[in-house]
Amino acid sequence: MRVAGIDIGSRFIKLVVLDNGEIKSTRREETGHAPLETCRSMLAASGAQRCVATGYGRYLMEVFSDICTITEIKAVALGARTVHPNCRAVIDIGGQDTKVISLADNGGVADFEMNDRCAAGTGRFLEIIARTLGYPLEEFGTVGPGSTADISINSMCTVFAESEVVSLIAKGLARDQIASAVHGSVANRVAALAKRHAIRDDIVFAGGCARNSCLRTALEQRLGRSMVVHGLHDLLAAYGAALHALEFNSVKNAQLARV
Repeated sequence: MRVAGIDIGSRFIKLVVLDNGEIKSTRREETGHAPLETCRSMLAASGAQRCVATGYGRYLMEVFSDICTITEIKAVALGARTVHPNCRAVIDIGGQDTKVISLADNGGVADFEMNDRCAAGTGRFLEIIARTLGYPLEEFGTVGPGSTADISINSMCTVFAESEVVSLIAKGLARDQIASAVHGSVANRVAALAKRHAIRDDIVFAGGCARNSCLRTALEQRLGRSMVVHGLHDLLAAYGAALHALEFNSVKNAQLARV
């Protein structure tokens, strides 16, 4: 059976299609101004017989009577645990929120912390700062650690932090130093969230920001341990939703067989 998981994020919509349990295809589109239409198009082309939705905009899918939803916490935990069975924690930094999830020994969610009150320290925050510093986003995450001893980014509010960055540029500081300081400030914030939990190895770094090597290095330094970045890092929630659809279908079939 072909099933799909769709993760409707604030910046991108991700789709993972499974055919007999194996990944058949993946797709990623900007959320844009008409996310429901984008979802309709993606699902129509998937050929999936069943779909589970997750993410920021999952409730949009309630217009489809045959699509159920699960939280992104559960979805990304399931996806991370499947690709990395030793996973005991997930740090997921997306476009508009940051999630720190600790897993129980059986793979279920034991606890989590989520910063979703503003875009502080998220992918959107880094996009805006990268633009302010004149970096293409794909280059911003490759900035070296540099020397940031005399640079402090005190605000994590996007507007105020951008003002701080502009002030540092006006003082003649090198942009790579400023960029490194920004990444350090974000890492400090995420590490503070993580340290409120009994985070154990192995940690899976998920979300679009996991491709940012500068942020990853800064975060690993503050946590004192390395993290696992899988090739599906930005698709783990969609993958988890697809796995949930597959599991739900198996349970349903088993129930029907007993009738």
